Amino acid sequence: MAEHVIGTIDEFPPGSHRVVSVGRAKIGIFNLDGELYALPNICPHQFGPVCEGHVTGTLLSDRDHDWNHYWGLHGRVVSCPWHGIEFDITTGRALVNPNLKMRQYTVLVEADEVRLSI
Repeated sequence: MAEHVIGTIDEFPPGSHRVVSVGRAKIGIFNLDGELYALPNICPHQFGPVCEGHVTGTLLSDRDHDWNHYWGLHGRVVSCPWHGIEFDITTGRALVNPNLKMRQYTVLVEADEVRLSI
């Protein structure tokens, strides 16, 4: 893997996301409460620009909530703009099918410089 400088930490404020180019690759960088995550901007479903989608939460239902619906994962879900498939940014997994997973890249911050390992 090679490290690439993609900007300064000021360019990725908390709550933001943007797509950067590293060579021919397009990578989505997400700042969730100060933690940086990186995913390829290619949806594994049909290759749509997933990282250009909206970051939101999603409607959930589980035993702990007596199977009632509730809003969860707020700010951790990116929705592909082509077909709406939702992915957990922190794991890269599709919410509808955990076997559908996006690759994750390592993001490092050193002296205000953001580096991406791909």
